[in-house]
Amino acid sequence: MPQNPYSDEMLINHFPGFTNQYVTVNGVRLHYVEGGTGMPLICLPGWPQSWFSYQPVALELAKKYRVFIVDIRGMGSSEKPQSGYSKKTMAADILALVQHLGLPKVHLMGHDIGGMVAMSFAFNYSQFTEKLIILDGSHPTEGMMQMSLIPAPGAFTEKMDANRPYAWWMGFNQVKGLPEQLLAGRFRYLLDWLFHYVMIDDSKMTSLEREVYASQYNDAESIRAANAWYQTFLEDIEDAKIYSPLVMPVLGIGSYISYNYMKMGLPSVVKDLHLVGILDSGHYLFEEQPAQVLEAVLSFLA
Repeated sequence: MPQNPYSDEMLINHFPGFTNQYVTVNGVRLHYVEGGTGMPLICLPGWPQSWFSYQPVALELAKKYRVFIVDIRGMGSSEKPQSGYSKKTMAADILALVQHLGLPKVHLMGHDIGGMVAMSFAFNYSQFTEKLIILDGSHPTEGMMQMSLIPAPGAFTEKMDANRPYAWWMGFNQVKGLPEQLLAGRFRYLLDWLFHYVMIDDSKMTSLEREVYASQYNDAESIRAANAWYQTFLEDIEDAKIYSPLVMPVLGIGSYISYNYMKMGLPSVVKDLHLVGILDSGHYLFEEQPAQVLEAVLSFLA
């Protein structure tokens, strides 16, 4: 029987020097890949992607750091339980992984939903957090309640409007049961539309990458689990109300879509903030502008 070309075992060939690992921590089986040497750097991906999204930057990061790219709870080859998708619980998954690996302190880097989990880790486990990097995704706050159900006049066009972004999937992903019926076996349609909408140049998202993510999200269980990341936002917002501002150095990297929002929101919850705008990139920064991401990240961590 031919091997699935989008399995972890096949895809790791695109990450020379990295290996696949599987471990059960905090009651959930997680998949991660590991490569490089140096200070540990935990990398968390976002929706609708997986560990493979770090491919444009992983090899350079691994030249200076011991890199762990983790499929968070509900993602890729990691387990997809029925519950536990608050960012606080998912951060506890990462803490349990860090402790399992025997790491006293780590750098954390997260994109999109992964940025929310990374930020929750820093809020809850500051003693384990050396430096934090978030890309186009900070912890849910009450500001989310202001997101529009209907797009502003003229704002919903072929590309996402930076000043009046319309993210209809934030509502769609709240719906239980229906998205998996509509999208199972057809997830590639959503991916292609989304990448075109939120990227400046969606040709930078290769056909291989699209096929990888389509294969990872194409079944009902994977869609249910990924949507659960969104369905816990109200719980996340309540958790955020009691967190003290972060004191470790934090790098925020924003695309043309998110930079202004990060500039407005992060200073109230971060004491030592470094902010970089990559304004010639859409939401998927690793794919559109990997060199700029690496320059910002490596200079911040150095």
